[in-house]
Order: sequence, then C-alpha cells, then structure tokens
Amino acid sequence: LFNPFSLSPSPIMLTLSSLFYLLFFILTLQCHIASSAILYSLKNRHNNPHHQRPMIHANQTNCALFVGTWIPDDTYPFYQSLNCPMIDPQFNCKMFGRPDTNYLKYRWRPLNCELPRFNGVQFLMGMKGKSIMFVGDSLGRNQWESLICMIYTAVPQSQTQLVRGEILSTFRFLDYGVTISFHKAPYLVEIDVAQGKRVLKLEEVDGNGDAWRDADILSFNSGHWWTHQGSLKGWDYIELGGKYYQDMDRLEAMERGLKTWANWVDTNIDQRRTKVFFLGISPTHTNPNEWIYGSTAATSKNCYGETAPISVTGTSYPGVFPEQMKVVDMVIREMNNPVYLLDITMLSAFRKDAHPSVYSGDLSPQQRANPIYSDCSHWCLPGLPDTWNELFYTILF
Repeated sequence: LFNPFSLSPSPIMLTLSSLFYLLFFILTLQCHIASSAILYSLKNRHNNPHHQRPMIHANQTNCALFVGTWIPDDTYPFYQSLNCPMIDPQFNCKMFGRPDTNYLKYRWRPLNCELPRFNGVQFLMGMKGKSIMFVGDSLGRNQWESLICMIYTAVPQSQTQLVRGEILSTFRFLDYGVTISFHKAPYLVEIDVAQGKRVLKLEEVDGNGDAWRDADILSFNSGHWWTHQGSLKGWDYIELGGKYYQDMDRLEAMERGLKTWANWVDTNIDQRRTKVFFLGISPTHTNPNEWIYGSTAATSKNCYGETAPISVTGTSYPGVFPEQMKVVDMVIREMNNPVYLLDITMLSAFRKDAHPSVYSGDLSPQQRANPIYSDCSHWCLPGLPDTWNELFYTILF
C-alpha cells in the first residue's frame, strides 16, 4: 500500500487514511455529544426542583407515580357527597350548587403503569387495628375527609364513630379497629398565646408531638399558612433564637419551622414501626395567566367558571412552581431518615377545574354570584383529593 521509493502515499493509502480519520472524528463527536447530554441532564436535574427527589423510606415501586396523564373515566367518582355526611360544607361543591360534573370523571394514569383501583375493604383489612393520622392545615383535612368517604362507601353498614374537635377530629371504623384522625397544626411547630398575642415558636414542637407519637401511619402537610398576609396571618409574633419578630422572610420562617419538625420526627419516630408521609404543596389557581389552555375573558379572575383541566398530560409544570415546595423538598432530603414525599404538586396543578370556586357553604347567594369570592385553594369532594388517596393507598399496599 505504500511505495518506499516515494514520499507521497498511494491513492489507496489516501482513501484509507481519510476513512480512518472520518471514523475517528465521528466517534469523537459521538462521545462529545453523549458527554454533553449527560452534563445537560445533570444540570437540569440540579436546576429543576421536580427532578430532585428525597430518598424515601417506604414501599418502593418502579412506577413513576407522580408524572402521567389525566384520563376521562365514567366509573369515577368513588362516592357521592350525599352518601358521605362527613364532608365539610367548605368542600361540598355539589350540595352548594355546582352544576357541572366532568371534573369528577378523571382518573390519574402514571407514566408507565396503572394505579390499582382503590378498595375500601382491602384498606380496612390491611390497616386492621391500626391508626392513621393526618397532621397539618385544611388541605390535610381535605385529604382526611376524602379517605373517610372512600372507605365509608365500601362498608356502609359498618359501625362507625365520628368525634369532631377544634384541634383533633377522629373517625373510627369500629368493626375493624381502624382509627383515622386529623390533627390541626398548620405550621407543625408550636403556636402559643401569651398576653393575648399569638406567638409562633419556630424551634418548638412540644404538645403537638404528643398527639402524633402513637400513630401507625402519619401524613403531614404544611405550606399555605406560611404565606398568609393581613388578617389571614396566623401569628402576632415569631419567636426564634430567644428573640421576637413581628414578621420575617416567610420562606425562611417556613424552613426553620420545618427543620424543627424534621428533627422531631428523626428523634421521636421509629420509621421501622411507623410509616411517615409528607403531602406535597397543593397548588392554587388564582392567576389565569399561569395556564395556556382554556383561559377566556369569562374566566379572567381566577378558577371561577373553569370546568376542564389545563392539560391532561403531566409532563411539565404549568405556571409558577410553588416556592414552598422547594423548601419542603430540601428539608426532607436533609433528614436522617427521610419521609415519603407524596408529590401531588404537579399532577394537581393541571386541575384548575377541581376547586370549590364559589360553590362553598360559607358564601351567601350574593357572594356566590361574584368571582372574587372563589376558593381556588381547596378542592371539591368528591374530587382531586381522592386521587391523592389512591396514590397513598398504592404506596401503602
């Protein structure tokens, strides 16, 4: 192939050399592209909070439970509000005049699997003799009432007992020895009254924790109350490091409070005996500019009049990702024994149609005719929290 009497390579040699360098260039380019793709992926995982997941201590699954599609399904809902007298007027949309029903007929399908159908009898058998406690704000109460209704419908003849309290409410399925409670603790940390002033103690759990210790299943949530302003603000002073503040950066306050809660869980809860969950931040739909589809002049105020999801495919987050969720994710990741994050934030963000809006028992007929009174934070029952409990059921069993 090479003439030793000539300094120039033969034509054949030129062809083979060119081919060799071409192959070498292609391989190098492919490696570069692959490396760039890996770096890009890692960068996105770092920058995108929805790709950061805490390590979890609960039953694992190969299914991507929290990314998927909303599927129309006429076999939903699991129950009717008339058949579940435990529903608060705040969540009982059908009783207070909501005319449409399509929002009740969606099923969540994860990306690469199907959720098992919720079975109330199986739930009771699996939890026989055990206690479940939801702890947090009214979104936790939303989920608590949903779960009770989903089970109650399956065993309507079962002996039950409901005890409602200002702080602690408990529902018992007496035939199965199953107790499902809700403990109101919107900040999870302590809030005391001193000299007529409400003091939010960011470094104390105290009496709250006494109610949580003996539960077999604990599900916590917190988020919305940390950002309330004006008359909705839940404290007069914040106590931190022995000092008192009338206010401070809300996300910083939430972070300090949740770290106190996380330390309490790490110190006081044996997760080999007690399963611990944290419900992701429930999104609100107060700004129509955050969704692309279905926004019209008639719905320019908030979630008022919305009767369809933003989208049925949950592959990217619509609107502005809740800042509180970044705090939750960070705190859980730093726990010694991270709890299971029930990450309902993105799948719920698509359901602008599922809020009570003006169909709430708290409103007068005049208020119900005014979009400004829409509740775009809570959820109708039956409705979206039933899906949260389908996911809860799937993870437990």
